[in-house]
This record gives sequence, C-alpha cells and structure tokens, in this order.
Amino acid sequence: MIEVVELKTSTLYLNKDQTHLGRCILAFHTHKKELFQLSNIELHSFMEELSKVAKALQEAFNPQKINYAIYGDLVSHLHFHIVPKYENGRDWGEAFVNAPIQKKFVIESEYHQLIEKIKVQLEKEEEITW
Repeated sequence: MIEVVELKTSTLYLNKDQTHLGRCILAFHTHKKELFQLSNIELHSFMEELSKVAKALQEAFNPQKINYAIYGDLVSHLHFHIVPKYENGRDWGEAFVNAPIQKKFVIESEYHQLIEKIKVQLEKEEEITW
C-alpha cells in the first residue's frame, strides 16, 4: 500500500494491486478490530471519511459501482477496502476477489498519478485538510 493522505480518524492508502482501478484501503488510526468498538463520535467520523473517499474515487475514476469490504481475519486492524467496479471489468456482478492470482501492478509514476487524482477530488471536499 502507498499512503495517500492522513485524515482525522483514518489514513487512506492506495492498494498497489490496481486490478480494480482506484482501489484503496481506509484504515482507522487507533487499533480496533470491529466497528462496534468505536465510540459514536469515532464511528460517525470514520463513516464520514469513508463516504468522502468513495465520492472522491467516483469523481476521479467514474466507476459504475463501488464495493466496500471489511475482513480482518489476517490483519486484525479495522480497515475498509474501497473497490471501484467497472461494467465488463474484473468481477463485475460479483464480489471482488480480495487477493486475485493475477494482480495488476503499475509503474511508480502511475501510482503517483492515481494518488494525485484522488487528492484533487478530496481537496474539493470540505473539512479535509492535509
């Protein structure tokens, strides 16, 4: 993962596997395993950040749908997978494969371009500061 930006209650990362263009992970700052462990204020803030990130991904990459997933079996730190999905693309109409056999990695400069596209959209959102 590559860090995109630190938010109030979480950190946004770009997934190195770009099988689904724009795939990111939003990780909660403090160590929690489950959503129910968050206070109401933490939960509200985390969900607000998730929504803003999803909107930024929608604006940056124009997917037909965004999938969200929380696993944590192997990484027991609360985080969301935010996965843009594209019609006629990989896994369309099904749950995305978290660890596909064939992954899509891009060159370093492309990761930076993807991050910049996301940041430009996040900057349009109120209350997000770097």
